[in-house]
Amino acid sequence: MPDLPAATQRSRVRVPLRFGDGYRVDAELVTFHGLADGREHLAVVLGDPAPGTVPLVRLHSECLTGDVFGSARCDCGPQLREAVERIAERGGVLLYLRQEGRGIGLYNKLDAYALQDQGLDTYAANTALGLPEDARDYTAAAQMLQALGIAELDLLSNNPDKAGQLRDLGIAVHDRVPTGVFTTAHNVRYLRAKVLQTQHTLPLAELTELGVG
Repeated sequence: MPDLPAATQRSRVRVPLRFGDGYRVDAELVTFHGLADGREHLAVVLGDPAPGTVPLVRLHSECLTGDVFGSARCDCGPQLREAVERIAERGGVLLYLRQEGRGIGLYNKLDAYALQDQGLDTYAANTALGLPEDARDYTAAAQMLQALGIAELDLLSNNPDKAGQLRDLGIAVHDRVPTGVFTTAHNVRYLRAKVLQTQHTLPLAELTELGVG
């Protein structure tokens, strides 16, 4: 188990959040000093866990196209919206991680989209660009959790790699809680690739029924 360099809280500020469907909730946004990758990651603290329970936590990788512009080519925007409400109800933290395109950056992600339009899946497109299928490292996320005093949690995620990396970094993940499935005509191939390539816990049979071979 690695000895993580300590990060510290830099600032905390309360921000009322409002979503396009009318959902509103108050959050506390936390910034940090000393994160391993030097990026401006953000913790969104929501609600209060009941005594004797662990917080619900989501590691949400930044997706400008999905989170901001509502792109239907991924499920990131709906996952973000769902996570905020579910965490607020139970109490916990959403870590908003600046890892666009599974860590390859916005421009590379859009280049990968162009290759997907030619028939490659999301992982093969990254490889064709000479990039990792998934370049995300969750060391900074573990540092953020430690700085917030969170050593154990339930993880809101369909991605087993997130839970595995957190455990390797010394965070006790009790349960991995699946997110909803948000399919569109434009993202079903992307979701199916996540199941087949990186073992995301999504209903493969349903995705196949939607016409993806």
